[in-house]
Amino acid sequence: MTRRINVAVIGEFDESFAPHVATNAAIRHSASALGADAEVAWLDTAALERNLGPATHADALWCAPGSPYRSLAGALAALRFGRENGVPTLGTCGGCQHIILEYARNVLGFKDAQHAEYDPYASRLFVTALTCSLAGKTMPVNVAPGSIAFRCYGTSWVEESYYCNFGLNPDQRPALEAGGLCITGVDDDGEARVFELPGHPFYVATLFVPQARSTASEPHPLVTALLSAAHTPNEGRQ
Repeated sequence: MTRRINVAVIGEFDESFAPHVATNAAIRHSASALGADAEVAWLDTAALERNLGPATHADALWCAPGSPYRSLAGALAALRFGRENGVPTLGTCGGCQHIILEYARNVLGFKDAQHAEYDPYASRLFVTALTCSLAGKTMPVNVAPGSIAFRCYGTSWVEESYYCNFGLNPDQRPALEAGGLCITGVDDDGEARVFELPGHPFYVATLFVPQARSTASEPHPLVTALLSAAHTPNEGRQ
């Protein structure tokens, strides 16, 4: 029997936004490579704030580009569920930024941690505007040997495409790394581009959009790894 993988995408789908269309396509590409069927459901973040149920029954979570979301609280609640309950989770572009923010608030204990896109004048910004926008650029990423990303790529140097204007506040990098969220990919200037949570089946965040490079003939390895990690049924999850 063909395995069905239920992928819940955190965010509001916009058919005119290329990374959203690419997200759906990348999931199809990787599912086909695994000989599986993927059912994709985009989850409105405002609805998640009221009812987290659709996220809790997914085999995998993907926090998509396209922030600010309708509900910051809804997006962070879904990411927290994935982190705490071992649900394979990928965050790309804006999704990566929200993984950073969720970790800062709920693991590091900085309840006032904020994203500059929502509140640029907050006292504790973990996500700030990049000194130079990466939107529309393709740039090198240096991947740490031994990381999940390295195992996916099979190499320590790749090129990836970006759509973002925000990233990790460099001033908060020491706190984030000391708190256990590992930076496993950097650009040529050493700026953080890939984040991973050790001990989790698959909890990876990329500031770039891997889905932009996925094709039917060459599915993106990070997306395939997300779906592969979800290949075991989530029996017993509430």
